[in-house]
Amino acid sequence: MEEKRLAIIGIFVSDLSRSETVNALLHEYGAHIAGRLGVPCRERGVSVISVIVDAPGTVISALSGKLGRIPGVQAKAMYTK
Repeated sequence: MEEKRLAIIGIFVSDLSRSETVNALLHEYGAHIAGRLGVPCRERGVSVISVIVDAPGTVISALSGKLGRIPGVQAKAMYTK
């Protein structure tokens, strides 16, 4: 079994019509999410979401990759050492 890691996934949603897709994917991985903070920046037309994930590295990478493949969404993961 792969060791769990702690990470933060930073997400920018610039196509707000994709918010439902992003939320559905985060719900799918909900068992691994320790916390989430979303900030709508209406004046810039973007939403910023920080997600704290406690999961094996492969799960974190999979979630970050799936998020990043959604058109109008950028995602990057930062891991603890």
